[in-house]
Formats: sequence, C-alpha cells, structure tokens
Amino acid sequence: MRVDFYHLTRDPAEAVVPLLADKLLAVGERVLVVADDAGALARISDALWQYQRAPFLAHGVAGGPHDARQPILLSPDPVATNGARTCVLADGQWRDVPAMARLFLLFTADHLEAARQTWRALGQREGVDRHYWRQDRGKWLEGPDQGRKAPATSDN
Repeated sequence: MRVDFYHLTRDPAEAVVPLLADKLLAVGERVLVVADDAGALARISDALWQYQRAPFLAHGVAGGPHDARQPILLSPDPVATNGARTCVLADGQWRDVPAMARLFLLFTADHLEAARQTWRALGQREGVDRHYWRQDRGKWLEGPDQGRKAPATSDN
C-alpha cells in the first residue's frame, strides 16, 4: 500500500482534493474522499463542481441510491461503496481503510504531530510505501524540506 502525506501549508483540502481526483480519474481510478465534518465534505463537493480544468468532476455523497456508480464518493466513513481502491483522508485524521492500494493523508499544522506519529507507525508496517509532499509556492514537491525527514520528524 502506498501512503502519500500531503502537508497543506498554503491551500485548504477543498483546493487539493479536486487536483488529486482529476489526476486519479485520468488513470481510471475511483476515489473515496473521507472527512468527519459535513461542512468540509460540502466545501469539497462545491470545489469538485467548480473545478477549473473540467466542467465538473462527477461525484456523490455516500448514502445515496447510486453510490456504486460514483467515480468520486464523499463520505464521513471509510467504506468504499463505489469500489474505490484509492482514498483521500481529507481531514488530517488517519484511518485504516481496508482494501485500499493507495491512501492520501491531507494534513495542516493542526494535525502535524498526529501525522508524524502516523508516519512512524506506518514505517513499522510491512508493505507500506510512504511519501511526503510539501507545497512550495503553489507547486507540490516530494521529499523533505531543508534536510528534515518527512514529515518533519527525526524518527523515520
């Protein structure tokens, strides 16, 4: 399983999720987006409708009659009823999501310590490939910043 840690220092999750979803859909992936907060899911939904690189990114909110048909499913629960094997944890909270090939953990400074702990814990698991991404003037760069180990921890 690949886990991508996205340290949000400039843009909020609702700006990043459409970028990730667009790239994932382009390679044929379905996506599950998870956040506890209904307001956060609503902001992400609005951003998917208003995405500038496409007329909109088709999606639905979990619990509807067509969950299985949704290329992007927004949910408070980590259950991929749309058959997704890629999950975006958009609220900075780690969850083990069964049967996923790839997970994205989007986190801000408010969740930095939890992200560090998750990074260390996942480093102890077999078959987990961790990657750290940081924002640099609007671009996403992979790897640590200024020689620090990702995400800003000395215990890699």
